[in-house]
Amino acid sequence: METETSQRSSPRAGTKSLSVILRKLRKNAGLSIGELAERSTLAPSTLSKIENAQMSPTYETILSLASGLGVDVSELFAHKPSSPVSGRRAVTRVGEGSKLKTSHYEYELLCADIANKKIIPLLTRINAHSVQEFETLVVHPGEEFVYVLEGSVTLHTDLYAPTVLNAGDSCYFDSMMGHALVSTSSDPATILWVCSNVISPLIG
Repeated sequence: METETSQRSSPRAGTKSLSVILRKLRKNAGLSIGELAERSTLAPSTLSKIENAQMSPTYETILSLASGLGVDVSELFAHKPSSPVSGRRAVTRVGEGSKLKTSHYEYELLCADIANKKIIPLLTRINAHSVQEFETLVVHPGEEFVYVLEGSVTLHTDLYAPTVLNAGDSCYFDSMMGHALVSTSSDPATILWVCSNVISPLIG
């Protein structure tokens, strides 16, 4: 979905919140930075920067961290999900989803009360306006669905020409194809972004 970006100015509030939560979960699990980095397939330096609010992680990195910690991804959004039971249901009221802000996107995790979901629904505000803001197109296992709610976006991939999506348009694509989404509106665009949760059986 996006690439990590080091914060050269003051860290964003979402980055600070994530750093505190991540450090607490790591220490509760009795893991060193090196051990969690190995479990999450991340460089120790990357993990250290995230814990010190010096780097804004991608959503894929957040999934990898949840996998390494053995927790549901919503716990990194400062939300403790309920234990899995049959007949599950979750309702998220307007503006009440768990939020996380990164350099390019502002995520609101919907229906976080349910753990071990097969799909992850995100209300996402896209602040990036150019693909050049990303170091590289992102590739990871799974599939994604995008529905544009407000504004317009351009989906950049490594196999197709850039595709413009306006309000009401949607797209479904293979996440193994390099991809990035940017807003082509004068203001940030808002989309419903649904990702399959296939990073690890621990969280999917």
